[in-house]
Amino acid sequence: MGKTITTHFLEGTPKGIQSLQISNKTIMGFVIPRAELKKAKELEELIGSPCLYILIEESEAVKPKAYIGQTDDFLDRVYEHNQKKNFWDKALVFISQAGTLNKADILYLEYLSINNAREINSYNTEENKQNPKQPKLQRHSIDTLNDFFNDVKFIIEFSGFTIFKSNSNSNHSYEIFYTKGRKSDAQGFYNENGFTVLKGSIIASTVVKSFGWEDKRNRFIEEYTENIKGNITLKTDYTFKSPSTAADFCIGSSNNGWIVWKNKEGKTLDEIFRR
Repeated sequence: MGKTITTHFLEGTPKGIQSLQISNKTIMGFVIPRAELKKAKELEELIGSPCLYILIEESEAVKPKAYIGQTDDFLDRVYEHNQKKNFWDKALVFISQAGTLNKADILYLEYLSINNAREINSYNTEENKQNPKQPKLQRHSIDTLNDFFNDVKFIIEFSGFTIFKSNSNSNHSYEIFYTKGRKSDAQGFYNENGFTVLKGSIIASTVVKSFGWEDKRNRFIEEYTENIKGNITLKTDYTFKSPSTAADFCIGSSNNGWIVWKNKEGKTLDEIFRR
């Protein structure tokens, strides 16, 4: 079933404050650049509204930082964060347009968000020092809030952030492609998200002299691999934006990913997807 998101650029520019609404849903989300906090004071919807919020870093880091919180008064709370937390660039804020969220509800949403972000592990959430416990709620409330959280994830992904977006596909129902080179032995699949290299893939331990992003590759290796029987092995699925970037990471040299990734029949990614 399709979904419709209405995005309102409050200042008439895509770089400013945005509000986002899903048709036929009570959720309302805001994307607030840090530089626009003074203008955020004009958002009447946020005054006294219980909300879930995420402070998020926009950087080229292998694992950007994020902080997840809840509050009854976001505008007061965010000014405190503006003084004490240096890492963040944007605030993502979620309220109920119907005013149906209470303190227990947003505590539950915070609990879901922190645990989900830690499970996905695409952002550094060390700023969240505590391990929140699941609040006790009635079953019907939990069902409603789980649905609300699914809408939160949808809006965040729509906005271009991957904090709740898993790199993996649990069924791996996509066609699998393989590549070997420079003692690597990797496999993965291609879809609308990019090229996902699968857990268990063996990564080349060195790079060629001409390799252009060795430092970043080393940070990837430190964060996402482990040594198994002397092999650098991916310990979780990881999605790269392109097949070539995925191949470069695995092999440690520059490659045309559309050609070096091949299925069991030896057909290239290019032959399957672009011809």
